[in-house]
Amino acid sequence: MQHDREHTLSWIGLSSIPGVGRITFRRLVRNFGSAASVLDASVDELRGNGGLSEKIAREVRSFPWRELAEAEMEKAASAAVAVVTADDPAFPERLRNSPDAPLFLYIRGSLLPQDGNAVAMVGTRTPTHYGLTVTQQMAYDLASQGITVVSGMARGIDTQAHKGALAAKGRTIAVLGCGIDAAYPPENKGLMEQIARSGAVITENPFGTKPESGYFPARNRIISGLSAGTVIIEAAEDSGSLITADYTLKQERKLFAVPGNISSPSSRGTNSLIKQGARLVERAEDVLRDLDLYKGRNAGAAVSMPLPSMTDEERSVFDTISAEPKHIDAIMAENGSAPGRLGGILTTLELKGLVKQLPGKYFVRETD
Repeated sequence: MQHDREHTLSWIGLSSIPGVGRITFRRLVRNFGSAASVLDASVDELRGNGGLSEKIAREVRSFPWRELAEAEMEKAASAAVAVVTADDPAFPERLRNSPDAPLFLYIRGSLLPQDGNAVAMVGTRTPTHYGLTVTQQMAYDLASQGITVVSGMARGIDTQAHKGALAAKGRTIAVLGCGIDAAYPPENKGLMEQIARSGAVITENPFGTKPESGYFPARNRIISGLSAGTVIIEAAEDSGSLITADYTLKQERKLFAVPGNISSPSSRGTNSLIKQGARLVERAEDVLRDLDLYKGRNAGAAVSMPLPSMTDEERSVFDTISAEPKHIDAIMAENGSAPGRLGGILTTLELKGLVKQLPGKYFVRETD
């Protein structure tokens, strides 16, 4: 059961006061017993028992925290958003036990006990076709095994991870680096709605917080903090995903990386992580076995994404195409189709979302 409204108001109010960050907040609540007691304390008590400077102690006494907190709670109620404090039983236990956990979460959708079995998947905003293919299939397979996929709803790998989990009709959690009333990137507004219906969209940031760069590194600690392990898929040497990797290790969670093309800048970060000791993984099964998340589940092979129906002729051409780019001449040589006929079949496979044409008349599978 969630705490009562007054308790939540006091947490929002105290945390909104200038000079009261997460560390100071926790120290004050520990020393005074509750956020409400801190807000009722005198300047002398705040300086003595709270260890605050006179300036910040007076700020606590004079700041209009209740007005701000009431407005925040009204916005939450209007948007069907729950505000859950870190001492609430509904707050995710794994995240609560992480270093520097959020003080509270804004939640659209629902967090369920089964989300305790969660895996984070993050990577570059500018992925290759290989990265997108691997991400969608791995997210689909994890979600098919009952694992909640956690990511940051950013462009590229994050978006693909959420979509893979949704395609499997599984659960996924998006952690925002902005207020819960903002869709970022804007083109993911529809995806955000889908995630809220099939999992949760969460943030620690108040309503109205813009998606500015400074909020995203802090967001990453929540992504890894919710998860038993983090999978990095395609990350350049300066990728923000490597910040998530650092948090994963600090939180003593398992770090996984998908190997990539040694000549691709998008793979230098992930390949470097593997050199430094991250577990090399190629499929969802590798992650599940390492985290011992097969316990109580079907320990068979991961489930592949269902393919659209194909004629025998289309299936024959499709079977000659793989995740590696293949020229149309090579496809023709292997399949034996006439040039005019092959072009029509490839076009049909593209329309069905099964293959993708790359520059130079090369083709790759969209799904594997």
